[in-house]
Parts: sequence; structure tokens; C-alpha cells
Amino acid sequence: MRTAQINRKTTETDIALTLNVDGTGASSIQTGCGFLDHMLTLFAKHGRFDLTVTCVGDTYVDYHHTVEDVAICLGKAFFAALGNKAGICRYGDTILPMDEALILSAVDFSGRSYFGCDFERCANELPLRHFTALCKLYGVSADELLDTDPKENKT
Repeated sequence: MRTAQINRKTTETDIALTLNVDGTGASSIQTGCGFLDHMLTLFAKHGRFDLTVTCVGDTYVDYHHTVEDVAICLGKAFFAALGNKAGICRYGDTILPMDEALILSAVDFSGRSYFGCDFERCANELPLRHFTALCKLYGVSADELLDTDPKENKT
């Protein structure tokens, strides 16, 4: 079974994360950042990963430590759970239309870290911080394009 458990404690965050890559899409996410909770829940559901995340962070300052540190833990969990990456495809891509948003995504599990994106119209930088940290920790190359009405997607 491809699973991992990651714990991370810093001066800004205290995180416990469990991941089952061969799961059913079940999740329990509590980060203190509603948008991040929502996105991780959908990530688990549509990826069919079982994911549990609890994070106590300094969200009274803002969400960036929580977002980055959860991504670091998620990257470490995938790295640990997938090991030598046997049984996964190296490349993946998708085009996802969602109401007022269109997302184009391409991923390469090359072992080399890169994150390129066009999130100009996103309401803030949190998704950029999350994906940059995730790609850096796991050694994934990813390109993302988000076309959205920022009035409809206030993150």
C-alpha cells in the first residue's frame, strides 16, 4: 500500500498529514484556511487519494505559512508514498472548465522541479505559493494556466 504520514512543526505551523495514494477520495481537512480546505478536499476526491490534514498555523498573520507548509508536507508525502514511482505515468494533463474558470494543467514527474503558471487574474498569490512549494519538494515540473473572472473566485 502506497501511504505516508508526515508531521511538521515550525514556529508558524504544526501539521499532521496522512496520504493513501491508492485510496477512494476520502478526506478530512482542517487547515484554518477555508479555501485551502476546499481545494485539498477536491484534490483528494478527484485524485481518489485518501488525505487527512490538520494544521494549526499563524493564520491571524495571514495564510501564507499554512499554505506553503501544507504543500511542503503534501510533497514529502507523495515522495514517500510513491517511492520509485513504479506504476504511475510520467506525464499528465487536463483541461478543466468550471463555471467562470478554465484551467489548463500539464505535469511531468521528471524529478526536476519547475512551476510555471499564468495566474494573473487570480485574486491573490496563495495558489502560486502552494504549487511552487509542492513542485519544489516533490521534483515535479508543472505548467498551469488559469483563466477566470477574479470577482467570481476570491481566494
